[in-house]
Amino acid sequence: MPKSVFSDGYAVLLRALVDARKTAGITQAQLAGRLRKPQSFVSKIENGERRLDLVELVVVVRALGVDEEKFVSGVVKALPGDLMIAPVGGA
Repeated sequence: MPKSVFSDGYAVLLRALVDARKTAGITQAQLAGRLRKPQSFVSKIENGERRLDLVELVVVVRALGVDEEKFVSGVVKALPGDLMIAPVGGA
């Protein structure tokens, strides 16, 4: 069985991004257009193939029309209590 390269905490972030996009009523293609990227860029982010750094996260969240501080606050509240950084090579 392949190991996940992402922690449970990162999975929370990905779910929050997908939920925010769907709540905004925006398709992956529409979000990609706002970001001036191909639709595959958004797909890879959402399925965990591409990680976001902090600056990219802010750009994506703003493109969704969401307040970045509220978004991050919501993610932090949803993080597991035993939050840890995933070891290199998966968890």
